[in-house]
Amino acid sequence: MHKKHYIALLGAFAFGAFQVNAQTATTAPTASTPSAPAPAAAAPVAPAAPSWTWTLTPSYASVYMFRGQRLGGQSFQPSLTGTYGSWTTEIWTSVPVNHANLVHGQSDPEIDPSAIYTGTINDNLNVQAGATVYTYLNAPTAEGFFKATFEPQIGVNYTVAGLTINPKYYYDLVLRTATYEGNLAYSIPVKELGTSLNLAISVGTYYGTNVVNGSTPKTKAWGDYYSFGVSTPYTITKNSTLTVGVAFTEGSGAYFKQAGSPRVSNTAAVRRTPITVSYAWTF
Repeated sequence: MHKKHYIALLGAFAFGAFQVNAQTATTAPTASTPSAPAPAAAAPVAPAAPSWTWTLTPSYASVYMFRGQRLGGQSFQPSLTGTYGSWTTEIWTSVPVNHANLVHGQSDPEIDPSAIYTGTINDNLNVQAGATVYTYLNAPTAEGFFKATFEPQIGVNYTVAGLTINPKYYYDLVLRTATYEGNLAYSIPVKELGTSLNLAISVGTYYGTNVVNGSTPKTKAWGDYYSFGVSTPYTITKNSTLTVGVAFTEGSGAYFKQAGSPRVSNTAAVRRTPITVSYAWTF
């Protein structure tokens, strides 16, 4: 499959406020005692103009897993993320550490630009909409791989009692694949160590109808996946953080099917426990 976990990314609306003061007279005005003019209303406070904030995050993954599928072995996965008001843009990449663990047709390298807009409903609820372009520069198209696919997405973030609930819907316009995903996140402070335990659960299912480039008739694919992970961030400086994480992830019920032929198991859907180490520097 030529899809990548995209990268969820957040922002918020900023609004100005104004205040008007009024004066109430205690006696009726007369010709000899004219009423005092009311004070002028305070000028509206203009919202602060947004500015770009950038975060560079070189990362290492012991195995590259995406939606329950193994797309690579040990991988170097740097990213550059920019936020501007309610907009977030990112370029995420994956490069194999060594070619001995390279998965044919995948991430050699993979470069995925994305953009997402976040609209805030209230303090606990926001809606996100965006898209990711997945590119595989050396993908062999003659063997059924795509060099690029385009996947819009929409999602909701709702936080209650410290628990963030994040349902998402993706649709890849090239692979013609719909993905439904649900995510839960919860952070447990560890004040003694100056850090926290960030817990994350993800469950998803997908169904696609054009997953092999050039196949006639079209090839379908479907499957399910889930993961459970924990990560711990450590503050290095006021602008940089080191994060170590581990996750248990598995793909199941994954198959390919071409009309007139029996279904075939997707051997990339496996069970793995990737370890990740990342260093984020904001400037």
